[in-house]
Amino acid sequence: MNEQPSTARTSLKWGAILGLVLMLITLVMYLTDQTSNPLFTGLTLGAMVAFLILSMRDYRSLNGGYMSYGEGLGLGALLSTIAGLLSSAFITFYNVVIDPTVQQRAMDKAREKLEEQGVMSDEQIDQAMEMSAKFQSPGFTFIAGIFGTLFIGFLLSLIVAAFIRRNKANPFE
Repeated sequence: MNEQPSTARTSLKWGAILGLVLMLITLVMYLTDQTSNPLFTGLTLGAMVAFLILSMRDYRSLNGGYMSYGEGLGLGALLSTIAGLLSSAFITFYNVVIDPTVQQRAMDKAREKLEEQGVMSDEQIDQAMEMSAKFQSPGFTFIAGIFGTLFIGFLLSLIVAAFIRRNKANPFE
């Protein structure tokens, strides 16, 4: 009797690898002081799509060439959660231990952009900066990173699983 492959095992493997890749992207972004560069957002999304495709194809091949839409969606959500846990833990560690000035530099850049636009008064900019500072705590950053990665990963999984799935002709096999 054939043993059914586990979506959890596949998710753990590919989620850990994606988590390491996201850590590397974040590290390069921080070291080059490019925290507001949209290239890194695109790179992160591209990595997530690539690893979702790789993981779903891996699971499908382990499962005799078949994967349901639900299996793909579950696999993608779990993979995203694992990657989010790892990358959020790294970002929190980096921001608290290695370089606590990262968030302050990002806030300073945001202030400069708001001042250059000239749409808001100084009072409004100060209020916006105060509000943003409330969301910069390590705990909030960690939780938001996990749920943000899970949310984006789930949305991407909805699309990727639709293309990678391959249902059995006889569901009772």
